[in-house]
Amino acid sequence: MAGSNRLKDHWAEQRLFGRRVLAASIVILLLLAALGTRLFYLQVVRHDYFSDLSQGNRIRIEPIPPNRGLIFDRHGEALALNRPAYQLELVREQTPDVEDTLARLVGIGLLPEEDVERTMRAIKARRSFDAVPIRLQLSEEELARFAVNRPDFPGVEVRPRLTRHYPKGGTGVHAIGYVAAISEQDQERIDVPNYAGTTLIGKLGIERAYEEDLHGQTGHQQLLVNAQGRRVERVGLTAPDLQRKEAVAGNDLYLTVDARVQQVAEEALAGQRAAVVAIDPRNGDVVAFVSTPTFDPNGFARGLTYAEYDALANDIDVPLYDRALRGVYPPGSTIKPLIALAALENDITTPEAQRYCRGAFQLPGSSHRYRDWKRSGHGSVDMHRAIAVSCDVYFYGVSAEMGIQKMHDFLTSVGLGQKTGIDIAGERPGLVPSPDWKRNAFKKKELQTWFPGETVIAGIGQGYMLATPLQLAHVTATIAMRGERYAPRLVNRIRDADTGDIRALEPRALPRVPVEDASHWDVIIGGMVGVMNDPWGTARRSQIGAPYKIAGKTGTAQVFSVGQNEKYDEKAVAERMRDHALFVAFAPADDPQLAVAVVVENGRSGSGTAAPIARKVFDAYLLPPDQAAQAAPGPTQPAGGSEE
Repeated sequence: MAGSNRLKDHWAEQRLFGRRVLAASIVILLLLAALGTRLFYLQVVRHDYFSDLSQGNRIRIEPIPPNRGLIFDRHGEALALNRPAYQLELVREQTPDVEDTLARLVGIGLLPEEDVERTMRAIKARRSFDAVPIRLQLSEEELARFAVNRPDFPGVEVRPRLTRHYPKGGTGVHAIGYVAAISEQDQERIDVPNYAGTTLIGKLGIERAYEEDLHGQTGHQQLLVNAQGRRVERVGLTAPDLQRKEAVAGNDLYLTVDARVQQVAEEALAGQRAAVVAIDPRNGDVVAFVSTPTFDPNGFARGLTYAEYDALANDIDVPLYDRALRGVYPPGSTIKPLIALAALENDITTPEAQRYCRGAFQLPGSSHRYRDWKRSGHGSVDMHRAIAVSCDVYFYGVSAEMGIQKMHDFLTSVGLGQKTGIDIAGERPGLVPSPDWKRNAFKKKELQTWFPGETVIAGIGQGYMLATPLQLAHVTATIAMRGERYAPRLVNRIRDADTGDIRALEPRALPRVPVEDASHWDVIIGGMVGVMNDPWGTARRSQIGAPYKIAGKTGTAQVFSVGQNEKYDEKAVAERMRDHALFVAFAPADDPQLAVAVVVENGRSGSGTAAPIARKVFDAYLLPPDQAAQAAPGPTQPAGGSEE
């Protein structure tokens, strides 16, 4: 053979294998070194960090919600308390399928189907580890039903909580307010971590306005848990030292409201759409704050179903609407004393000047007749008698001479057309019209002109003029104090939860009414006393039997206009289109202690319907209970057929 071929080079293969083994060994050693380094870093260098994480896996931080502050009336009678209840809560991170869980809760009757969507939104709005309430108050039957099915609902627990309870039901609800489940909107205005574990939040009235005082500070406690997240006493032989920070309870509030007077006023308004506000003129304390019909706030604390809330929201009488704070009505003749005072201050007339009332008033050059409530007229009247008999013609005349701008400026200085500054939210300002207002209120050019006839009807509190019952009570208190004004308030004392100390809140004084001649107050107050005490006074029957003297003013506000040649026929008008009845007063007239405003929607007349209600309120506040029960008269027919 020319040569031979080598089939295999054993020495080359061995050298190659050796190099590969060496390379692999180096790689393995490097990996082992990296692993060792990493283990050293994790177990030695980062020991404290991972020890805390490990501790966190077996120790759960649970919030301790604070006890909500209590609410009392001025005498210490409980208006809002806390009582124990069991509620159903869900933790999202512990629940495998939230939607399926909610569907199965519907299936066993623990969650209304119409509430699923709302509940799902609430769950998504909270942090994944927060317990979100599904049902606020479970009955014993519901507790038993859940206990039987408990293994099928991971992440869902029954927990004991304190829930809000209103022992007087709907009494004072528009002042006190109510609490309900925390919503997505609520979370935008609160410190979310401080509400961990908290179910309810103030939604209306005092409960909302003083939420920061009532809520308190959330605490927390450490709980030892097993791998399934269940609470245990120890893991193995270890029982760690668990920490606990107690919650700080909310502060207690003492209201200016007198629960007995409040209840008397609500009983007097039973079955009517109405409002009563009673204020101590010496400091602005609101003694009674009534809007009827009322509703039971305990339903909101319990958790209303969609059907229950829908029934409340769509009730034709609108019980959820706060008529005392937000209801705006033409003030009618109740502002005539203020128009008289404005006329005196602007030198339009004098107290003694006589004006003749023939039953109608006409502007110069106009054929339109502005009628008096008394068709035959009142004859010759001075200012005192004009107030006492509520002569429309007298006030048509002085208003036309004074002009709308002077009228507007004076009425706003007294407090009409603006918020009173009461310490709860939602107040409406009412309206005192003016030419500037009308130019801005209407888009059409032809509607922007102010006409003299609009001044005439504004002088008796009609037309565009609007006021709330709260404003009317506030203005009446201002008259009682001869121009001295205080912002109305519902809370006057706060008890500190930690120390038990009670802090009194000072009344908030407002600018005095600029009256140059103090004797002018005597004139208009004298006229208001005449309303109640003169033989011709429109509300004289409501003064009968009272051991104190009342200064008041009746009013009737039209709901719709009556034509020139038409006569208002109450029997032919639908009930909800009848005139509103109004009455404002303060007593005792020589030492004012209470100012009251009453508005009864479609209530016929101020003298026959509203004034007797105010009398009951005065008696309840000024007289001993046994004497008050016998003193106040019931509703009467207007004196002499008066529409006032």
